[in-house]
Amino acid sequence: MTDMMRAAVLTEPGRFEIRSRPIPTPGPGEVLIRITRVGICGTDLHIFHGNYAADSLPMVPGHEFTGTIRALGAGVGGLTPGAKAVVDMNIGCGACYWCRRNEILNCPHMRQMGITMDGAFADYMVVPARLVIPAPDAVPDAVLALTEPLSCVVRAARKAQVTFGQSALVIGAGPIGNLHVQLLRTIGAAPIIVTDRSADRVAMAVAAGADIGVSDPAQLRHAVMAATEGRGTDVVVESVGQPALYAEAMRLMRRGGHLAAFGLTGPEAELPLNILDTILHENSVKGSVAGMGQDMHDALTLLVHGRIDTAAFTRASFPLEQIQQAFDSIPDRPDDLKTQIVVA
Repeated sequence: MTDMMRAAVLTEPGRFEIRSRPIPTPGPGEVLIRITRVGICGTDLHIFHGNYAADSLPMVPGHEFTGTIRALGAGVGGLTPGAKAVVDMNIGCGACYWCRRNEILNCPHMRQMGITMDGAFADYMVVPARLVIPAPDAVPDAVLALTEPLSCVVRAARKAQVTFGQSALVIGAGPIGNLHVQLLRTIGAAPIIVTDRSADRVAMAVAAGADIGVSDPAQLRHAVMAATEGRGTDVVVESVGQPALYAEAMRLMRRGGHLAAFGLTGPEAELPLNILDTILHENSVKGSVAGMGQDMHDALTLLVHGRIDTAAFTRASFPLEQIQQAFDSIPDRPDDLKTQIVVA
């Protein structure tokens, strides 16, 4: 093992630099991971464009990653050097009220790899051993790198308590919207309606499991009501992050329905909520953005057993040295639901 490694540092919004850094050494309770693949997340794009976590720059982003266990710190057991692994990106204190409930984002000491601290766009990364999840050697790295984004979708479905036979509307047919559709199909939700301004992405979501696709906003309400006997859907997932779409989601869910608030908005955005209707109709709204704990294990299980069609997520990749080109070219490659950085 050499003493130095490469790290893609986002020095300012829109600009990466490949820098040489010492390979970190795992301390007690830590593991050194040799990074192999990292997915570019929508959150990474927000950071890249200066719209999120700007106070963390300069920083190494990247949190959708897989790799191999290279070295164990003192006191670490149950993990094998050389084995493949995925890692839960959310670091809580592990002892507080929220950590005990697997609500790590509410932990007062919470940190997130690649968002509030250096992440995985690098050759190596030291992580807490308790967040390392061994993965089967037979599963390709490109598929394993989808564990974290799928875990976010798993958590949203868990929070919404989605079950078979429920109707669902997914707003947004991008990478996460597509995963929402596929997971809802696996759970047994029906019918599943998906909407996006991109007809191509709607078509991809329909091919992946949606029953109805709508790319014309003027036709959305009619399509939803026609598919639900005029009630609206049991569940609406907003996966875009636009206040106007959140308001539309409230209008398209049935009385007593549930809004899964998933798409990130700006910090000042608000959702008007009619309190009386919420009480009398027993409506519900619950936020969810990051998978953690059991969500990661469940997502890995779904991927290992082929419950998710990953083809559209794994066909675009760039070497670490071309990370700037990878980020810059994403708007020109709408058919690539996911772009991954190949590190090793």
